[in-house]
Amino acid sequence: MQERVILEARNLTIGYGKGSSAIKVADNISFALNSGELVLMLGCNGVGKSTLLRTLSAIQPPLAGDVLICGESLYKINPRELSQRVSAVFTDKTMAGGLLVEEVVALGRYPYTGFFGKITEEDSRVVESALSLVGMQDKSKRYLSQLSDGERQKVMIAKALAQQTPLIILDEPTAFLDLPSRIEILYLLKRLAEKENKTIILSTHDVEQSLSVADKLLLFIDDNIKFASISEAIERGDVAQLFESRGVVFDKERGVFVPKQNR
Repeated sequence: MQERVILEARNLTIGYGKGSSAIKVADNISFALNSGELVLMLGCNGVGKSTLLRTLSAIQPPLAGDVLICGESLYKINPRELSQRVSAVFTDKTMAGGLLVEEVVALGRYPYTGFFGKITEEDSRVVESALSLVGMQDKSKRYLSQLSDGERQKVMIAKALAQQTPLIILDEPTAFLDLPSRIEILYLLKRLAEKENKTIILSTHDVEQSLSVADKLLLFIDDNIKFASISEAIERGDVAQLFESRGVVFDKERGVFVPKQNR
């Protein structure tokens, strides 16, 4: 499939508030994400990863600059059209435990349903396809409350897929999961980016596992945000800078962080 630019940040400044009372988190943010790319956002706690994801999702406005989705300003399109272009999965645990799995995923069809929100046969086919893509088709009649944390996360990813958006944003999708589930989710996202030509951007603390599947990196380093391919970021030392003050160093040959004294 031919690549095209899906998301573009232009001289973005992110933060909170307005005018003289605004609190800046980061500025001079510019990058472009193509279709079919899995982009990893890395940085220590509190540096602004979630703030950037909320800004890219139009949940909160930028302090300056602009974000383009498929060539149009994210902040100038109407809510229905926005929800047809951007889907998001955040870390808040869903409270929809009383719904069936298929009902939760069907919520992703809201941008396409009419005034009464009636689900059509086509919507049902999209829901079924989304569940199949994440391997949850056999549990469509189960209640969400009956699922493990890893299975719930797959359902929320299926809901995002059911929205049929070119861009999917995830804030720490592997949080609260055990190691096998974390690895499974990361490789699922990689496959969806490649096979479904989705642009997927996610934040995570699973650095070593994520580096093996991501195409590009957004790195929060010393109040700056750097954008690069995996190989570029490793070779020029960007990845090593992430935690250099915390007693660990990045071993480029093995692709892992190790204690300084063990090098």
